Amino acid sequence: MFKNVLLTLDLNTKASWEKALPQALELVTASKGTLHVMSVVPDLGTPMVESFFPSDFESKAIAAASAALDGLVKANVPQGVSVKQHLAFGNIHHKVLEAIEETQCDLVVMASHKPDSVREFLIGSNADRVVRRSPISVLVVRA
Repeated sequence: MFKNVLLTLDLNTKASWEKALPQALELVTASKGTLHVMSVVPDLGTPMVESFFPSDFESKAIAAASAALDGLVKANVPQGVSVKQHLAFGNIHHKVLEAIEETQCDLVVMASHKPDSVREFLIGSNADRVVRRSPISVLVVRA
């Protein structure tokens, strides 16, 4: 049984959680474990790109993501389920891998969108990166 499940989601894409969240809930409910819900606000990549955004962009993006995560958890996680929220800012797959260590979870649940061959070839997917580097099992739910 999985006692600590890390669910990663993209707050801007309902498809990233509408199928993965029920799977994660089923697992933690069966084991009476803890659901760790995580979202990552992606960084802008380079200082040059960052220079085009307002100086308070990061703090506003994190505040908006925090409010959205709170709302999503309150609306979709039933009472009685032990849940902890995690919000990070930076490189998505790096932050997920860090959260695996920090939460001591024993399973990651994440959604993966239908592959776009050009995008996959050029930059790959975060789900793929997590699966290849994770020290624990990863359940990838097709969104």
